[in-house]
Amino acid sequence: MDCCIVSALCCFISLYLLLHLLCFIFADADFTLLWASLLGHRPENKLKGLVVWVTGASSGIGEELAHQLARCGSRLILSARREDELNRVKRCCLECSGLRDEDICVLPLDLLDRTSHEEKTKAAIQYFGHIDVLINNGGRSQRSLCLETSVDVYQALMELNFLGTVSISKQVLPHMTQQGTGSIVTVSSVVGLAGAPLATGYSASKHALQGFFNSLRTEMTDFPNILISTVCPGPVQSQIVQNAFTEELNKPVAAAGNQEHKMPTSRCVRLMLVGISNGVKEMWIAQQPFLLFYYAWQYAPTFAWFITNMLGRKRVQNFKAGLDADSAYFTKPKTS
Repeated sequence: MDCCIVSALCCFISLYLLLHLLCFIFADADFTLLWASLLGHRPENKLKGLVVWVTGASSGIGEELAHQLARCGSRLILSARREDELNRVKRCCLECSGLRDEDICVLPLDLLDRTSHEEKTKAAIQYFGHIDVLINNGGRSQRSLCLETSVDVYQALMELNFLGTVSISKQVLPHMTQQGTGSIVTVSSVVGLAGAPLATGYSASKHALQGFFNSLRTEMTDFPNILISTVCPGPVQSQIVQNAFTEELNKPVAAAGNQEHKMPTSRCVRLMLVGISNGVKEMWIAQQPFLLFYYAWQYAPTFAWFITNMLGRKRVQNFKAGLDADSAYFTKPKTS
């Protein structure tokens, strides 16, 4: 009898582990976020009617956030530097949703102009009367080798990605503590958890964001209804490569390369909204093999260093061959 029970238990454990392994192979987010997407609150229910301020809303992930939030029925404040692009995004949001013109506020914002952030925040609050969610999505990436990169590029990355984000968050946070509820959601990156070649400055700025908001979360324990969340996407189809810094401040990326192998922006944003709706504090969003990379760094750093060095070498080779750096994991660089 005991042998039967032990055998049954072993079979159950084996099947359980096998099921989780299969789920992990096909997963595109951490298990907490995937469980929330299956069993948790739906964004259409939780975000309807909320006032959401999105920075970096003129393209890429920010634009897709605006579209999906509009379809959820959220009222929007759209910010970026390019007002004409924000107006285009607003028109698209109105076309794809039941929102009215007055439900979307276009608020041009320069994250580098920190002296304007207090005024911009007051304008945002005045328009709808309050802010429920701030999504810090503004920023730029980097594609250059450290030995070739000017220190001015590193300064620009920290000023924009880190200090600009911290500045606007500090303006919004007192408003949320006063009303007792709210969410500050910051788009970080996989390189905010672990370094990667060609992104020394970008990775540093995202590590700084991770450290800041992880520390801030511990300071907000007296405000349990205020969510401090970070989003760590892997490669996503967006304009982040086209807009990236290179070795010099005003030098554009020579060629962005093919982006088709990356996660669709719509899927990334859907998972983000699921995480916000369910109070997920840190979201890992990536297709394989990138998701494995997150877990390796968390639970097996020695193995992670081996993988990082191996893939990093291929990433640099692809970059030097004029291909998209992330396609190193899918194609071999052509040699003449």
